[in-house]
Amino acid sequence: MAETLGSPYKMSISLNVLDHLGLKLYSNTPAVVAEVIANAWDADANEVKVEIDTENNIITVCDDGVGMNTADINQKYLLVGYQKRETDGEKTKRGRIPMGRKGIGKLSLFSIAEQFEVHTKKAGCEGEAFRMDYNQIKTAIRSEENSPETIYEPERIPYNKNIGESGTIIVISELRKNLRSTSVTHLRKRVARKFGILSDAFKISINGEEVRYSERDYFGKAKYIFCYSSENYRQYCQNLEDVDDMDPFVRSGEFAVKTDKSEENYSFGGWIAISHSSTDLKESEASDEPAESLNTISVLVRGKVAIEDILSKLTIKSYITNNIFGEISADFLDSDELEDIATTNRQSIIEEDPRHKALLAFVRSELNHIITTHNNLAEKTGTKAAFSFHPKIEEWYSGLNDDHKDAAKKLFGRINKLSVENIDEKRRLFISSILAFENLKLRKLLHKIDRISLDSISSLKEVFLQLDDLESSAYYEITKMRLSVISKLTGLVDSNAKERALQEHLYKHLWLLDPSWERATHIPARMEARISKILEAKNNSLDEEEELARLDIHYTTNGRKHVIIELKRYDAYLNSRKLYDQLHTYRAGIVKVLRDNGIDENLYEFICVIGRDLSDWKDPGGEEASRKSLDALKARVVKYDQLISNAEAQYEDYLKKQKHVGRIFELIDSIEHEDAYLMLPTD
Repeated sequence: MAETLGSPYKMSISLNVLDHLGLKLYSNTPAVVAEVIANAWDADANEVKVEIDTENNIITVCDDGVGMNTADINQKYLLVGYQKRETDGEKTKRGRIPMGRKGIGKLSLFSIAEQFEVHTKKAGCEGEAFRMDYNQIKTAIRSEENSPETIYEPERIPYNKNIGESGTIIVISELRKNLRSTSVTHLRKRVARKFGILSDAFKISINGEEVRYSERDYFGKAKYIFCYSSENYRQYCQNLEDVDDMDPFVRSGEFAVKTDKSEENYSFGGWIAISHSSTDLKESEASDEPAESLNTISVLVRGKVAIEDILSKLTIKSYITNNIFGEISADFLDSDELEDIATTNRQSIIEEDPRHKALLAFVRSELNHIITTHNNLAEKTGTKAAFSFHPKIEEWYSGLNDDHKDAAKKLFGRINKLSVENIDEKRRLFISSILAFENLKLRKLLHKIDRISLDSISSLKEVFLQLDDLESSAYYEITKMRLSVISKLTGLVDSNAKERALQEHLYKHLWLLDPSWERATHIPARMEARISKILEAKNNSLDEEEELARLDIHYTTNGRKHVIIELKRYDAYLNSRKLYDQLHTYRAGIVKVLRDNGIDENLYEFICVIGRDLSDWKDPGGEEASRKSLDALKARVVKYDQLISNAEAQYEDYLKKQKHVGRIFELIDSIEHEDAYLMLPTD
């Protein structure tokens, strides 16, 4: 335990006010460390060294700034609310514009730790050292009674003699969260993003390695970048997309705000970028610190982040805002001549102030410009993007005439403007668009038929060839979708799951029962009600065994027949006799309804879907006899597994037969399966 030497240091402020102002200003380690670094900047330090001791759970920040003597400690450091700029001037001795203003930033250390030590030395003076303890301050607050001002005396401790001629060491201990090895990586990135002042004149190192501007780790995500100062931010962006015209990207940082009484001019700096993908801006962290989204525009004041995100304060109706990130510098928000508009925690700005409103107006104006520029570029480069997605698309485009090429360019431009980042989704979008384009093109050709003479039979043949080509491709698409439905059913190995899936899909997709049945047709409501009533009445007469075997029954039509579909439970064990008797009870009622409605009484069919073979099928000739007896009722039995395999075989057979038929088919098949040709841009 450190030796108590008696304390010459005194903090004089209402401790209740102190508790309100600064004991828990921040919620994360990088923000707290950034406050200590900002103090080092204000102290004219050339270098700040941060050490993360994960084993002992200690953070040490050492700088080579001007340091402090006893008077500085009492009259400046421990004086909460010390007006640094009014007392020390608008600039430091080295000409720096100070970041601190209210003198409460040092208290932010209590946001993450129970205590911290300050070791400091001013040139020509003795070294000083003391410890600030959170619990002791809380005890003093509780003991404060009627006195408007209570004195807290930090504990004096032995001075760390490792400081050179001048400087300060802050030792933050008894952290509330344990440090991890990943905390170092996390801190480096966050510190790099907190400051815009990294240079040879002000270096920050963490665990002996200098923090560099490039460690912000977001410039590589930029597809386009818009700059508001002479700083060449493009040099950090290795994945920018080439553009012919730089004018939209070189922006003026001057912004005027007009009111009824006057016009104010504001100066901005920094940059705003658009990422290649919105997923690029989603960061995951392995440390215990919260992950951060890069889909923000931070605002720097005097080289340090003052607003974490101004983008979230604006409502811009465009998907591209999900790809926006940037840093805007706005020093006018902290002008010495004007009232301080920073909130108590120094991480935001009082929103009603005209300067904050000017900031919002500027960012909103720039976002509108950025969105317009992006959309124009997307439309302009849409054809190039389509060709890059798959070379077969370029081949298709080359075969179009000039008029159709112009229309295709517009189509590609619109596709390129859509926010579609998933490759499969984009693939389907191109396929659907090409099919739609071919349909439209064909319609125009069909309109020309009336003008084709008998001598121009070759022109007519061209129209019909394209029609066959397109029809083949369209049916291929339908077939692929149907196979995907069948594939889902095939993957259901649990028998109960098969029941639920078929029950949900079978009535909507009659082609599973018979490929010639496309869809159910309209049933007159009165007729449907009568048949449903008949089925319900007959079902009430089922015995317990029959009722347990039933899953569902449904009546529909396929355009030619009136179909009664009964689903049996997958594991139900039935026999042909009982099934025959049950369907026979339905028959009389169905036939009567058909006669009453003037419909041929033979236009009906029963289909019973089962999971297991009927019990009498195991007998010699049993299955053949069973099917013959049911056929007399116009009834047939289909097994779940047989239903799936038959439907799958039907459509796969079509795909195999059509594999090399049609120009459009080949294009679509190539886009769907030749993934090796995909040439999407990468970061």
